[in-house]
Amino acid sequence: MKKEQWMIAAKRADFNALSRELNISPVLARLIRNRDIMDADGMREYLHGSLKDIPDPFLLKDVKKGAETIRSKIESGRKIRIISDYDVDGVSSNYILYLGLKRCGADVDYRIPDRVEDGYGINEHLISQAFEEGVDTIITCDNGIAAGPQIALGNEMGMTFVITDHHDVPYEELADEEGNMKKKELLPEAAAVINPKQEACSYPHKNICGAVVALKFIQVLYSTFGISMQEAEDFLEIAALATVCDVMPLTGENRIIVKEGLRRMNSGRGGRDFSMRSSWGQDRQEGPQRNRQGTQTDPIPGLQALIEGNHLEDKEIKAWHLGFIIGPCINASGRLSTARLALELLLCRDPVRCREMAEKLIALNTERKEMTKKGEEDARAWLEESGHDKDKVLVVYLPECHESIAGIIAGRIREEYNKPVFVLTRTLKGVKGSGRSIEAYHMFDEMTKVRECFDQYGGHPMAAGLSMQEDRIEELREKLNSNTSLTEEDFIEKVHIDIALPVNYLSEALIFELDRMEPFGTENRKPLFAQKGLYIAGLREAGTSGRVIRLYLKDAEGYPVEAVYFGDAGEFCRQVEKICGSREYLKMREGQKHHVLMDCTYYPEINVWKDRRNIQIIIKNYRFRLK
Repeated sequence: MKKEQWMIAAKRADFNALSRELNISPVLARLIRNRDIMDADGMREYLHGSLKDIPDPFLLKDVKKGAETIRSKIESGRKIRIISDYDVDGVSSNYILYLGLKRCGADVDYRIPDRVEDGYGINEHLISQAFEEGVDTIITCDNGIAAGPQIALGNEMGMTFVITDHHDVPYEELADEEGNMKKKELLPEAAAVINPKQEACSYPHKNICGAVVALKFIQVLYSTFGISMQEAEDFLEIAALATVCDVMPLTGENRIIVKEGLRRMNSGRGGRDFSMRSSWGQDRQEGPQRNRQGTQTDPIPGLQALIEGNHLEDKEIKAWHLGFIIGPCINASGRLSTARLALELLLCRDPVRCREMAEKLIALNTERKEMTKKGEEDARAWLEESGHDKDKVLVVYLPECHESIAGIIAGRIREEYNKPVFVLTRTLKGVKGSGRSIEAYHMFDEMTKVRECFDQYGGHPMAAGLSMQEDRIEELREKLNSNTSLTEEDFIEKVHIDIALPVNYLSEALIFELDRMEPFGTENRKPLFAQKGLYIAGLREAGTSGRVIRLYLKDAEGYPVEAVYFGDAGEFCRQVEKICGSREYLKMREGQKHHVLMDCTYYPEINVWKDRRNIQIIIKNYRFRLK
């Protein structure tokens, strides 16, 4: 069992005063404060933020230059091609750019690199192919910021490039006159480079996904054509999907986009709340207002087919469904087949064809799950047998593993060991891999320190992708571990508890109020409560998977509450026996009086079964002791 450190938040404020001013409970005020929102104005935006609170897209560096470049290409009839990544964010970015450019009358098509044949992002082959097919201009989305050499090749051919991306900007470190090391950005020489992470970009929100960057570009392009920027709001559902699936922080602008996208997804396009419609910055129309044509006002049939294919049609779609059910189906196409299938599904308007394609994606995702399970088992076995599970940075080489699932396996191993993980696989073109990190380890910066090990690399603080030669794997492992400043303390998982809240305080009113904190995700996690000393009055394993335990608990005063634990049921029981002894464990299992007490962290919910409603808690972490 991995080590955990339970920490209760101690952020201060006048919660009673905030409760009165905002008409919320002191508990909700404390929870919002725990998400680093300091005052009533910030809390008001958190609770009621709308599209009018999103910054002007014209603040993005080069966005107007890029829009003017593309406008001139459209008006002169030049052929434009979009090249994206093959994950959810890439597919979503491509979707937004394609429909947005079509709306402006562009001669445009799209390409999505094949994960195996082409690898990540734009490459020389794709540029040469575009040139041979008469393409004049390439727009990248969710890639391109690290493609300086490739774009230089395209420039020599006389092509034009507009980069829209959100990944970290590559850099080199150079010494100044005083010997201090400074970072110099390595930007591609494109007609426009639109990426909020550039040092010279004044856009206030740096952590937006590629699809949101693409959406903002389309807003500005619409403006140059005299089209209302509000029309771009038709892309909010897809931007919300990409934001969640690319694990962007659900704060500020991202929170508003996801919240509004989910509202539209659940209500249907016909049920819009027009009071929330507001242009993101002023419409800077340069010409007569055009009639609205060809824009989408109904639910996206392809998205609806995925919802129905996963039996979610009767459920309220939340961020969790996007990240763990719908998104993985889109990702599966880029992993095991071609991401073009996912994009064609989103663009399709024929419900019958949409259902057929959705079924293919769901089947691919099922296959991906089975492959991931085996890969995870192989990675765990390799680490334990080789002794490399003791390394601070885990570098796992699984030559037979399908390269498309390396990132998922890395994420699972990272969760188990709470260490940064790279999973490498053998491909036709050498070794490829994906990394997943922990808070204490900036993965992109650490890879930059050993850039000589890679043929290519890129990513974020928490995730990365790479290609390299097989004979340099041991060198990579050695250098990553010798360079790191990680300590054993960094590997202890920090469990951040919001409030030590007794279960007898729970009510339906409080649970309904917690829904106002949706959407949950990165940097806006579900609230986590804790209580000590719960007596296990009943326990049974539910289902056949060995992953569900139902418990009947009582606090020190005998107040009862039902609970569910989703996890390794066998490990749960082994921990009781290990800590409290076999005798007490058997008494507990047989319903006899015993001395086992459980401390736990939990999240409350209302359980509805037939005509019965009751409050139950979902146990997230646990530890046992004897009273």
